[in-house]
Amino acid sequence: MRIISGEYGGRVIKSPPDSRTRPTSDRLRETLFNVIAPHIEDARFLDLCSGTGAIGIEAVSRGASHVTFVDKSRRACALIEENLDLLGIPEEKTEVLSNTAENFTGRKHEKGWDVAFFDPPYDTDYGIVLFEFGTPESNLLNGGGTLVAEHHS
Repeated sequence: MRIISGEYGGRVIKSPPDSRTRPTSDRLRETLFNVIAPHIEDARFLDLCSGTGAIGIEAVSRGASHVTFVDKSRRACALIEENLDLLGIPEEKTEVLSNTAENFTGRKHEKGWDVAFFDPPYDTDYGIVLFEFGTPESNLLNGGGTLVAEHHS
């Protein structure tokens, strides 16, 4: 896997050692970032169900000010940390948390995010997390924030 563009563009990151994690393809990441590019510069970016961290790393590479990576797997979180270290991304630009998307979105946060990317395993019930983003008392997205959810079809 490689980072497509920005400060870390062309650099290779580690892939998961097994097939349980489904990394977002280079082509889909390129298309995604072509669409959300105007929202990335200086943005706070949330990568839910991060896997390898490729989406969040692409965001910081393209100018996001801070990326929060959330994955329920401690192995995935360790892989994300390895990839951040491999690229030399400053620690103050990132946060890696081992938590489920449901638990993470179900609690209050000190600051919201400008862009959130949610890419769970396809057999996940998306409704719980999407509901949390849509509740009036939610502070997950900043005003004018964008939520992107990847799904099977």
